[in-house]
Amino acid sequence: KPMRSRYQLVLDMSNPEVVDYLYGVMSAILRENHIEYVKWDMNRSISDWYTATLSRGRQMEMPHRYVLGLYELLEKLTSEFPDVLFEGCSGGGGRFDAGMMYYCPQIWCSDDTDAHERTFIQYGTSFFYPTSTVGSHVSAVPNHQTGRITSIETRGVVAMAGSFGYEMDLNKISEEEKEMVKEQVAAMHEYYELTHEGLYYRLTGLKKQDFMAWEFVAEDQSRALLTIVKTDAEGNMLPVHTKVCGLAEDKLYRCSLDGEIRSGRTWNRAGLTLHQVLGEYESIRVEFTEV
Repeated sequence: KPMRSRYQLVLDMSNPEVVDYLYGVMSAILRENHIEYVKWDMNRSISDWYTATLSRGRQMEMPHRYVLGLYELLEKLTSEFPDVLFEGCSGGGGRFDAGMMYYCPQIWCSDDTDAHERTFIQYGTSFFYPTSTVGSHVSAVPNHQTGRITSIETRGVVAMAGSFGYEMDLNKISEEEKEMVKEQVAAMHEYYELTHEGLYYRLTGLKKQDFMAWEFVAEDQSRALLTIVKTDAEGNMLPVHTKVCGLAEDKLYRCSLDGEIRSGRTWNRAGLTLHQVLGEYESIRVEFTEV
């Protein structure tokens, strides 16, 4: 008997009839309606690896044929509807890979949208995917998975290390937070080329530390955007010190924190020490601009 996990069954994408059926119904919906975005989710893991299209001795081919069927369907849909953004999400049998990225230029990184957790999740994801492809949003607090409360400022800067967006009821936030949303959207447009086209530097790793930091540098090295998120706090904390990367050695850069001007060589070697103390889950964004 089939396993009804989540009270669902999985369609056999290794069966050409299933692929043709899905193409028919999905293309009709896309053709008859004004749709610009499709979230291609797959929360139901495949537990019954079996297909009626193959003999008993060839059942081991099913997972590979399943993926080929998925690719065939996506090839048809993306070719016919090139202006539709298909966002993957564990799409293709729990797969999060370069093959899916060919069809889905954006992938939902994780249902865990807690800003603190996302600093680590997005750090790991960045080893395989450009930040521009990582779906990352500002969500409501307390977070629905962790119960953690982080400021809208921190949620915003973390989301900007990905595609950036909101998944929350804006009718339920304060007037002050609504103004912050306007500022964040404006900042997203201001820094779009940096965060989506610039070079990305991981300034911290997963070793024991009390902050995470990352940096985007323009391709022409004319400016850079550095973000720090305090992930832990305790009494008598040392000032946050982070390295700076990617600035042109022979250029001068002004730091947005205090207006100090130093050469790229100095910033790259000395790094940046914050004068103010960040509390737990607080964040700061620092810009370096060529002068």
